[in-house]
Amino acid sequence: MTRQTAIANAETYFDSGAFKTDLTRRVAIPTESQNPERAAELERYIKAEMQPALEALGFKTRILTHEKAGAPFLYAERIEGASLPTVLGYGHGDVIRGLESGWKEGLSPWTLTEVDGRYYGRGVVDNKGQHTIDIAAQAAVIAARGKLGFNAKWLIEMGEETGSRGLRELCAEQGDLLKADVLIGSDGPRLAIDRPTIFLGSRGAFPIDIWIDAREGGHHSGNWGGLLSNPAIQLTHALASIVGPTGQIRIPEWVPQEIPESVRRALADCEVVSRPGDPEIDFAWGEPGLTRAEQVYGWCSFEILAITAGNPENPVNAVPPRAWARGQLRFVVGIDPASVIPALRRHLDRHGFSYVQVAKGRDEIFAATRLDPEHPWVQWAATAMRRTTNEKLAVLPNLGGSLPNDIFSEVLNLPTVWVPHSYPGCSQHAPNEHLPLSVAREGLRLMAGLYWDMGEPGTPAHA
Repeated sequence: MTRQTAIANAETYFDSGAFKTDLTRRVAIPTESQNPERAAELERYIKAEMQPALEALGFKTRILTHEKAGAPFLYAERIEGASLPTVLGYGHGDVIRGLESGWKEGLSPWTLTEVDGRYYGRGVVDNKGQHTIDIAAQAAVIAARGKLGFNAKWLIEMGEETGSRGLRELCAEQGDLLKADVLIGSDGPRLAIDRPTIFLGSRGAFPIDIWIDAREGGHHSGNWGGLLSNPAIQLTHALASIVGPTGQIRIPEWVPQEIPESVRRALADCEVVSRPGDPEIDFAWGEPGLTRAEQVYGWCSFEILAITAGNPENPVNAVPPRAWARGQLRFVVGIDPASVIPALRRHLDRHGFSYVQVAKGRDEIFAATRLDPEHPWVQWAATAMRRTTNEKLAVLPNLGGSLPNDIFSEVLNLPTVWVPHSYPGCSQHAPNEHLPLSVAREGLRLMAGLYWDMGEPGTPAHA
């Protein structure tokens, strides 16, 4: 049997409707980890769906738990030889809330529906569809070769959408169990729908609360306007000092000193464009002198996610006593998360805003990670994918968004290579989440070829 046989097996899995059947079952399990009433569904997804699927491929499985986690983990391994490369795969079976009322007529988050070349349903891209593709691709290799030709391990968690609580501690405690040569996972979007992509880490995310408590209670704007400071106006000026009128960050500690040359080289071939259904890019926004790709994948951005003062739903004629904003810094490797709040404090004091209060927001901090685009595992994976597809490959140093990649790269000390099976317009985390059939089918082909090559001589692990 040959590499092409494995790829043909993956194509048959899709073309026969088996992929759709498997994904239909998995989408139907409402694994909303943000909803306490769905706790039993999280365990059901592992025990009734994924555990049998992996055991059918010759994997030994076990359920792992941790006291800090809100849900169990599934571990699976297929060990074929001590001298063979070992690949750790990762996926998450939990999903964001279904948001049933927001879906288009005829669609439901818990029913896989095919419309106009797309599969609709919650989790079809984040992340049930993506790990379904990867596991099926390993099955295609086993069917062609009679074995994988390498050792495979899987870790599937059920709490990624609530911050992956307990994952870090579990990996620290189970380091020997999870030992591998490389992590190959699938999450997040491609650069574009028609551009197969590898990304090597993720930008970090730091939530920041910024507020002013001026006084107790509101006071009539006719009687007191002009005499009392307005915290909404003050907060607006404070926020404007952080980012310029075109989005340039004004706190030096919040941006890298430079973009590494290997990162620039990788991004030089990656064009970020607005496609039908996407928002129009504001070309005058952001750090000047950078390409669009460098803006998203090589630099930092600061956003105001929410801001309140007074009563927005029913404004009254009163000077508000308080104003509050939630900011978020998306940062790349080179920015120290521990310096974010102190740097902001110094900046505000320097600009006369000592009365503005700041603190880390309640959300989790995601660390920034990035494997060098010229790392041997990256070059190997890119070569494997180019052997399979005629499409132009994109290699992104890191995802623009965030995921718990630092747990794998720093706690488990693994090189991390991600091959996403989604695209930017997939409505991830929103109603009408969908997976284009073309992306799913190509993803199966790409992963079958990659896993076939993993069982051949010439991997970095063999070297």
